Amino acid sequence: MRQSNFYIVIYSAVLTIVCGGLLAWASEGLKERQQANIALEQKKNILATVMEVKDGDDVNAIYAKRVKAYVIDFNGNVKEGLTPNDVALGAEYKKSAEQRLLPVYEIVSETDVNKVESVVLPLFGFGLWDNIWGFVSLEHDMNTIQGVKFAHKGETPGLGARIDSEDIQSRYKGKKVFDGDNLVSVTMMKGEGNDYSSDQHKVDGMSGATLTGKGVNNMLKDYLNCYLNYIKKKKVNA
Repeated sequence: MRQSNFYIVIYSAVLTIVCGGLLAWASEGLKERQQANIALEQKKNILATVMEVKDGDDVNAIYAKRVKAYVIDFNGNVKEGLTPNDVALGAEYKKSAEQRLLPVYEIVSETDVNKVESVVLPLFGFGLWDNIWGFVSLEHDMNTIQGVKFAHKGETPGLGARIDSEDIQSRYKGKKVFDGDNLVSVTMMKGEGNDYSSDQHKVDGMSGATLTGKGVNNMLKDYLNCYLNYIKKKKVNA
């Protein structure tokens, strides 16, 4: 039997409301779990710059034992009452360097919580197409890179998107960010297949992804400069 237009409109409206309600309920019900997964992934990325994180490792337990997190300002002073969870890097990135809130993650010894072995600093920038971000860890000398972890929103698959690969990230390990007292950072060079093992401040590039590489370079140097006053204070006590 042919249904009237009125019946079809009412049926469609009821179906839309029911489906919308179910989706909203599911989204709200899963929100807490989604946020927990995001937090877990961030903890894993922070730890991955200083150690191997294996499948099955209790990331939350390792993080709780080995990481001391706080927020500083451009001058390297701790901002009391704030935690890294209060800082949205994307929003801070839009501010001038002097106005940014800067999270810090200290990695302490497994046997001595008063001994800081390295620090992990968040990064944020812009690649070829969209935002890029990550972490860099500095050893106790506040000069040697212990590891990096990069991620992206929309870099080209097989080209700039390779910044999140172990192959690219491993090239930074052991490089230096200072030349004497001058912060020079580490530069990803143009082209690929070159040997920069003897140069403390350069790493091999990515074929076909020069602009993404430039974005990584700008991001790393920009945020190292943001943390410079903090790094200098830590170097004095290193």
